[in-house]
Order: sequence, then structure tokens, then C-alpha cells
Amino acid sequence: MSGAFWARRSSALYLLAWLMLGVLLAGLIIATTGASPGAVLLFALPLTLCYAIACGFSSYYLCRAYPLAQRSLGAVLLVFFFSGVSAALLWCAAGSAWAALCRLLLFEVESVEVDRPFAALMLGIGVLLYWMTAVGHYLALEFERARRAETRELESRLLAQDAELRMLRTQIDPHFLFNSLNSVSALTSIDPGLARDMTLQLAGFFRQTLGLEAHRKVRLRDELELVERFLAIEGVRFGPRLASEHSVGEDALECLLPPMILQPLVENAVKHGIAGLLDGGTIRLAAERAGSLLRIRVENDADPDEAGTAKTGKGIGLVNVRQRLAAAYGREGSVHWAREDATFRVELVLPAETEEK
Repeated sequence: MSGAFWARRSSALYLLAWLMLGVLLAGLIIATTGASPGAVLLFALPLTLCYAIACGFSSYYLCRAYPLAQRSLGAVLLVFFFSGVSAALLWCAAGSAWAALCRLLLFEVESVEVDRPFAALMLGIGVLLYWMTAVGHYLALEFERARRAETRELESRLLAQDAELRMLRTQIDPHFLFNSLNSVSALTSIDPGLARDMTLQLAGFFRQTLGLEAHRKVRLRDELELVERFLAIEGVRFGPRLASEHSVGEDALECLLPPMILQPLVENAVKHGIAGLLDGGTIRLAAERAGSLLRIRVENDADPDEAGTAKTGKGIGLVNVRQRLAAAYGREGSVHWAREDATFRVELVLPAETEEK
């Protein structure tokens, strides 16, 4: 049976609704025949509940056999017309037999009598109840189908986010790894201790990125740790030419955000900003929580006479960040960038979420 319709709670509500219909039928019989209430309730309630079970099973299997999306409307109406009439006729026959049995059990003169007018009334009511049950089954099956489709869509989105994060890992500038290894090789003969520290920083950076999952948000504190590892590695290569400044509010450190959302921005700042300056420059990272929003800003010094991919806002890193924010937050998340003289700025705005929330 369909889990949405035949779960315990749904089945109880279904039988309760039919029980109320049985009470209404009993009231109708009392008003039209004048039979005693006890005899009428004994006749109407068991008969209605039995018809509820019969209608439930019969219409359910017919709804599964004749789905609206795969069958013509005429065929569905024809099948349910004959099945509804047949079920109602059987209900009338069962009602006549049950009325006779009730007379034998109660020995009352005013017991229910199933004559032709009353049988015609039962027939009409039975057909309508059968059709209403079929409509309820169709609604339940459609709800179940929509829920499964939503679940599949959610699973697809999670798989897509995981694939996106894996792609982002592979997009970490190969020159970064190549230059880092060259720096380690050069340092082994000049400063073995510094070469060892850089190797450990490089291993820690990639170990941390491999442990990330796209559908699990990380704290800003952990994301900043990844950024600091990256800058520490690049700092060995650029030396004093690369400087960094952090200004992060305490209440912003525990906010959650998609993993590796800042690393592409910092990488762009180094590759397209600091690397192009003879005297180097500074990368400034600021974050603050403003009510229900988390604002993060990444700035870097840039050559005012040089136009690069990152400066125009069309780089892979910026596009990737914008798409990931849209997938995670919809319209609530946004990314903006601007070029002002010798400074390139990227600002992220996203909901301020915490693990407690």
C-alpha cells in the first residue's frame, strides 16, 4: 500500500472520516424511516466501515493500474464508472442482508427496512463515496510522486555540489603546486628547516581540502584557517612581497558557509593581483556579522594599468563562487566585485547561520 495513504495515522483518519459518514447515514435513515436510533446505528456503522475497506482496496489498485499521466481520461472515467456502480450494488446487497440479520438479532419491528427507494439512495451514495475515495487515492499517489521527485532532486543537487567541490579542488592552480614544490626544492639546500615547514604546510592544506564535503557547511573560523595555510605557503615563494591583514568580528567566526568559498578569491588575489606588482602588495580580508547577514570582503592591491581576468569579474573562481552561493542560498546569497584605482574588491553577502541555529 502507499505509505502516504496507508500509514497508521492516515488509515486512522480515513476510517474516522468514514465513521462520520456512517453517522450521517444513520441520521438520514432515522429522519426518513423513523426507525429506532440503536437499530439504525447497528445497521449503518458496520456497513459503512466494511464499505470503506472495500472501497479503499478496490480504488487503490485501480488508481495504480490506471495512472492519470499514462491513461486517457475517457478510459479512467469509464473504468471508475463501472467499478463505482458495481461496488455500490454490492453494498446495497450487503445492506439488505445485514438489515435482515439485524432484524433476526434484535427482534424489533422498527428495524431498518431496505426497500426500493432506500436501496436507490444507498446506490447513489455508494457511487459518490467510491468516486471520492478514488480521488483521494489519486491525490495521495500524486503527493507521493511529487515527494519522490523532490527527494531525487535534492540528492541530485547534493551530488552536483560534491562534484563541484571536487572540480574546485582540481582547479586549484597547478602552478601553485608546481611553484611550491620548486620553492621546497630550492630551500632544501638553503634552509632545510624552512623547507620542512613549507612541506608540512602544503601537506596540511591538501589534507584539509580533501576532508571537506560540499553539502556540509564549515565555520568561518575553519575557512580562515585554510586561507592562512594557503597564504603561508605562498608567503614562502613571494617573501616580503606578500602581506596579509585580517579583520574578523568575533561573532562572525562561528557563522557557517560553504567550504572553500574564500580560497578561490584569495588565490585570484595572489595570482592576478600581488604577482603582477614589482613591490608586492597586501591582501585584506574582513568579515562581520550584521544582524541576520554575514558580510565578507576580500581586497588586494593590483596594478592600475593591468587588466586581468579576475579584474573584470569573469574569472573561473568568481563564477564558481557566484554559482555556489546561488545553489546554497538562492537570492539570499550574493557576490559583488569592483575595481577602484589600485584595489580590487570582492564582497560576499550570505545568511548568518550557526550550528546552534
